[in-house]
Amino acid sequence: MPMLRLVQLRDPQQGRRVAIVEENRLSLLRGVDSIYRLAQRTVEAGRGLEEFARGQTGMESLDYDEVHGGGSDWKLMPAYDHPEEPARCLVSGTGLTHKASAANRQAMHAGTKAAALTDSMKMYQWGLEGGRPPPGKIGVPPEWFYKGCGTILRAHGEPLEVPAFGEDGGEEAEVAGAYLIDKSGEPRRVGLVLGNEFSDHKMESKNYLCLAPSKLRSCAIGPEMIVGAEYEDARGVARILRAGKTVWSGKFATGERNMSHTVANLEHHHFKYAAHRRPGDAHVHFFGADAFSFGDGVELQDGDMMEIELAGFGRALRNPIRIAAKSEAFVKVSTI
Repeated sequence: MPMLRLVQLRDPQQGRRVAIVEENRLSLLRGVDSIYRLAQRTVEAGRGLEEFARGQTGMESLDYDEVHGGGSDWKLMPAYDHPEEPARCLVSGTGLTHKASAANRQAMHAGTKAAALTDSMKMYQWGLEGGRPPPGKIGVPPEWFYKGCGTILRAHGEPLEVPAFGEDGGEEAEVAGAYLIDKSGEPRRVGLVLGNEFSDHKMESKNYLCLAPSKLRSCAIGPEMIVGAEYEDARGVARILRAGKTVWSGKFATGERNMSHTVANLEHHHFKYAAHRRPGDAHVHFFGADAFSFGDGVELQDGDMMEIELAGFGRALRNPIRIAAKSEAFVKVSTI
């Protein structure tokens, strides 16, 4: 049976729906308005997600080309979210899991001491040495960062914003895991999604302590959720298009074969915290990037299109960049 690919989409009249991707058709599921609720019902039924989802297939279908191309009233949504309370979806990630990301950080922060290993490169080395423990064992912890809650998630076709206080915006082609915490507090991986983690690399390059605020930006996931995906060796291409022409492209490799940590180790070190195992919460956790246009000296401009493709992860994820033109406004805090 083919691997299950799901999308979330919305229509002005019908509201939210979930569909199975079947070549160029989107088969709408009956009575399912979110992948989150589909996953909850699957757990409650004690069945596998693929089997349960296929059992909800109805007679309605849509043309995927029209939806993906923006020519339909149906609009794609982020491939995973918390449908009722966006604040209960934690968006986070791990960095320095791929050699290219570590090398870029080394170049950012080494300064004149080109031969000296930065803390970033040391952390990558620790991953190489201890990030791939035997199954069921605990390896060294990776770098971890917080991006925000579910309100920062964007869908295919939606812009990623550089705020007025931001210095830059750059694509980060990655894969993220999508998770549900079940009623007993057990983390359940729902599937994997293609993502543009999107960060402010200029801010980050000033000082490695600026990494935390550089990550507090919107990000995109989708268009598809891949259920039961093999994540051993995945190859893709990221592109920057300006006025319809490619101004940069870079191949990237991800999957466990190309990483310094196993996914199981990344997941353990994220979910070992009790606060990350609250029943009913959703999580989107990025696994790290391998290619950046910023590392090649490209500065994105307002209106540029970021495009990411990854073999085995469905259709391309495209997002325009929007740069705020106004100056930063002071945020005043009043006393109650």
